[in-house]
Amino acid sequence: MSSKTLTQAIKEDHEEMYEYHDQYTRAHENADVDAQARWATQLRWEIARHAVGEEIIVYPLMEKHLGEKGKKLADHDREDHLKVKDDLYKLEAMKPGSDEFHRLLSRMMVDLHRHNDDEEIDDLPLLEPAIGEQASRQSAQSFKTTKKFVPTRSHPSAPNQPPFETFVGFLAAPFDKIKDVFATFPTEEEMAEAKSELETRDHDAAAGRVAGNH
Repeated sequence: MSSKTLTQAIKEDHEEMYEYHDQYTRAHENADVDAQARWATQLRWEIARHAVGEEIIVYPLMEKHLGEKGKKLADHDREDHLKVKDDLYKLEAMKPGSDEFHRLLSRMMVDLHRHNDDEEIDDLPLLEPAIGEQASRQSAQSFKTTKKFVPTRSHPSAPNQPPFETFVGFLAAPFDKIKDVFATFPTEEEMAEAKSELETRDHDAAAGRVAGNH
């Protein structure tokens, strides 16, 4: 069983997205097109896996345990995901380093920040007490495991409504050009540096909160 709760697992994913976008933004500011392509690929990969993981694990839990309120929240979140998937699909036809690529990616991240905030502020605080700590940790593990099997490419036509979200959604997502996509990921060294930077940022933020309480 996961040592993390579902909320912790989801928030950790959100923070990873933001870190990858920060790295992309830095590369854009430095006019490093190669680095932009690699970090954009990592970001898109994480967003696609995260979205499908939520559709398979989180949203059905909301519908099951939160009644009509949960269904409304889940439907709203699915609509957000459909828009993000459409943006991801459009990005695949654009060239990293181009103005249109940067504009679309930047707009997508604004939408994603709002969506993630809704989940952290509205959805998860309702869901956690409804399912209990043990189920939360089990769901976090299922979420983590599911992401390992999510396709590398997002397609807006892939069904995201039950029961298709659990199986057909995978089959509908195209798997072409996977080798080319993997070639544009950040190097292991870049990933390690980004992880270290994120851990340092979290440590500094925690230290700041402690200092603020004194």
